[in-house]
Amino acid sequence: MEQYKILYLASEVAPFAKSGGLADVTGALPKALKAHNQEIRLMIPKYKFINERKYVLREVIRLRDIPVTINGVTKTANVKSAFLPDSKVQIYFVEIEDLFNRPGMYIDPKTNKPYPDNAQRFAYFAKAAMETLKILSWQPNIIHCNEWQTAFVPVYLKTIYLNDDFFKGVKSIYTIHNLTVQGIFDPKVAADIDFDESQAKEGGMFNKDNKLNLTKAAIHFADFITTVSESYANEIITNPDVGYGFEKLLEEKGEKFEGILNGVDYSVWSPELDKSIPVQYSKDNLEGKTENKKILLSRLGLEFNENTPLLGMVSAVTEQKGFDLVLEAMDSLLKMNLQVYILGDGDRNLVEKLYEYRDKYPDKFAMSLSSDDKMVHLVEAGADMFLMPSKYEPCGLHQIYSLRYGTIPIVSAVGGLYDTVDDLDVETGEGTGFILDELSAKSIVKTVKKAVAYFKKKEQWQELQKRVMEEDFSWELSAKRYLDVYDRALNE
Repeated sequence: MEQYKILYLASEVAPFAKSGGLADVTGALPKALKAHNQEIRLMIPKYKFINERKYVLREVIRLRDIPVTINGVTKTANVKSAFLPDSKVQIYFVEIEDLFNRPGMYIDPKTNKPYPDNAQRFAYFAKAAMETLKILSWQPNIIHCNEWQTAFVPVYLKTIYLNDDFFKGVKSIYTIHNLTVQGIFDPKVAADIDFDESQAKEGGMFNKDNKLNLTKAAIHFADFITTVSESYANEIITNPDVGYGFEKLLEEKGEKFEGILNGVDYSVWSPELDKSIPVQYSKDNLEGKTENKKILLSRLGLEFNENTPLLGMVSAVTEQKGFDLVLEAMDSLLKMNLQVYILGDGDRNLVEKLYEYRDKYPDKFAMSLSSDDKMVHLVEAGADMFLMPSKYEPCGLHQIYSLRYGTIPIVSAVGGLYDTVDDLDVETGEGTGFILDELSAKSIVKTVKKAVAYFKKKEQWQELQKRVMEEDFSWELSAKRYLDVYDRALNE
């Protein structure tokens, strides 16, 4: 297998900085690529909250006081270095004092709104990353970019750096993790980020719906586009509700647009190894799962009954995640022999309505707004079933975590959910979970009722748990597919 030099760019990487599943992916795929003998390095912004002592960030003398100029305005970047935990993957932290020495990553905690200069912040990060490469004299074959915060790089490579010998032959890969997050700004911002102002106006390559759209810019300029599951890739180009107007543009990319399912880091998400749960267990010893359920229910103030299944959800509370349908189904669900626990926060109206059900069914329904990571792991370990009725789901990770923890997923037939869960045939016992036959409250009730009935068949349920715990969605296969994409981008 050919060895490449890969710069992996992201705005967040677990465990250093995380707002969602993006950080889990960017913290795991580079390790998998390294295991395939690739020379890979990461770069992320150095946010104020990143603990330099905890993660052993080190000064790099030659990476101090790097001048970064955009639209005639020069700022100074200082770059520090560390390693991804439990790996030899080097990660660089780009520090630009007045842009990233702030409380939040994207949102100002004081206003609860995005920082008004987000486009400029991440433009400087992108250009600082490129200037850092030159100082290091480390020329990558591939720059792999993730989401709009890195969308500047494919554009810069083919505009302001087009005649720079250092970047000659360097290819860019752009991964769309979720098309709802596009990087939309006033067209007037174009000059502030060294983009062609004419292309930000109506009819221009960067303009969409009369706004400067960074995702559109990256799609135009990147050498290859990927997204995070095969079904989501297909949905983007065939379903306007999911494609957000990008359908034609992505379809025109042809073979240069591909869906590659995200993997899971089983060194973190595995009940045999999980240090975040009270009792570790395996498919050969499921008693530990029952103990975790008892502990979880005790914390929630709910009573344990071995014949009553616990249905868990860990999710943003939004309509996209199907919570309007969950609310519509809630009375019917809680009239079953069933307990429900939701861990998540989001839309205030939906959250308030969920609280009403908590008050109405205090012995059957619990809810927490905390995003404590240990609690997330305990839900996976302690719940019997895991509900994900998303209206669209680019990849989804919790259904994959659930499989490994013997927590049977109940999912909608969209995106990565459809790619990772096989509908159970209750007659033969074949399948790995339960798939809604349509996106509706009625279907949620019907499918959960089916799962609850199967739960009563103790022997069959336990066989199902053991079988799904053997499902393998590690990064091994996904990493190979990314290497194939790199091959194709470099040899076109």
